[in-house]
Amino acid sequence: MAGDFDGKVVLVTGSSTGLGAAIAIGAAQRGAEAVVVNYANSAKEAEATADLCRAAGAEVVVVQGDVAEDEDCRKIAAAAAKFGKIDALANNAGITKMAPNHGDLDALSKDDFFRLYAVNTVGPFQMIRATRALLEASGKASVLMTSSIAAVTGVGSSVAYAASKGALNTMTIALARGLAPKIRVNAICPGFIDTPWFTKGVSVETAAKLRDGIARQSPLKVASKAEDIADPALFLLSDHSRHITGETLLVDAGMHLGFSPLVAR
Repeated sequence: MAGDFDGKVVLVTGSSTGLGAAIAIGAAQRGAEAVVVNYANSAKEAEATADLCRAAGAEVVVVQGDVAEDEDCRKIAAAAAKFGKIDALANNAGITKMAPNHGDLDALSKDDFFRLYAVNTVGPFQMIRATRALLEASGKASVLMTSSIAAVTGVGSSVAYAASKGALNTMTIALARGLAPKIRVNAICPGFIDTPWFTKGVSVETAAKLRDGIARQSPLKVASKAEDIADPALFLLSDHSRHITGETLLVDAGMHLGFSPLVAR
């Protein structure tokens, strides 16, 4: 797919590490003219991502901002304004609250819900609003939401996380209608990804057992890496998917097949 981002300006929120970094670097390697790397807290990691994008030939702007804050979203958009357009916006920034026992209703507070929705659901809306003029200047812009398999199966790190991603899926459809024909809006729903997001706070041995367990359980017998998810993400951001909008793509090595029917899809 080399060259499918030639001349394009790409903005990726939450792109200091993991999937966001893989999307940003992948776009640069495929010919992006410019990449805007956003981070909330991980400045050192964001600069490492930026260096890899530059090495691939892209001009890079690194900008700090919390997408839960509308003012920060406008600051991130302003950092991209020097390029006169945004061809691809990946709304990748996201957080969770670990409360895997969904029956423990005391594990989550109102504030937990508000914070997760602020970043995972409201954040993407605010980013689209802040960048709308630049997206429309592209003439054929694509927006990608990083959702989760939790949105369609109701499993995952917490009820609040699954709910916030379910809302994101619905918003994807609503915005795909509302922003057509100039802007396409799609979502990917990854399952397990072998990144610090999934292994934070556990030992090396526990992380290895988690990866092995996922590989055994998944129909494709693999534990996905960030690059495995970045490829379909880049497809939806590129012109190869130019006739696709309002779609939710499950990218989880088939794990969702154990949850049927997928009434939320």
